Amino acid sequence: MFSKQEAQQLKKEFWTAFGRSFPRKWILYDTKIKDMAFKFSADNKKAEVSLDIEMKDEIFRNAYYEKIWSLEDILKDFIGDFQKEEHFTLENGKIISRIWVEKHNISIFNKNTWQEIFEFFVDKMDGFERFYYEYEDFIKDI
Repeated sequence: MFSKQEAQQLKKEFWTAFGRSFPRKWILYDTKIKDMAFKFSADNKKAEVSLDIEMKDEIFRNAYYEKIWSLEDILKDFIGDFQKEEHFTLENGKIISRIWVEKHNISIFNKNTWQEIFEFFVDKMDGFERFYYEYEDFIKDI
């Protein structure tokens, strides 16, 4: 078990090592659609790459979700099997729409799994980005 300070330090080392191992500019928050972003996350049990649609206006959030969902089979070709939830509740109680992939049995606190996490991140985020660039005009047309 790690102290809070040790855990924070390991997380910092993890993200620094990821950035150094794969120095690339990712789309992330630069989708050109307000409140829609690609995200990396990792904890002590799993890693995730997600597309979060966070608009407060449920009509717009649902419209973007439905646009992307209409491309389900194409997205699967880019990232493989994924999960989706139109009304995903964040820890802070905020409702968003989320499409994500995850990898289990790895840990940000186990340096022996870092390379596996990094490769997962790169593979899945690259797939998400290629999908987005290919269908960006269609997705944005709300």
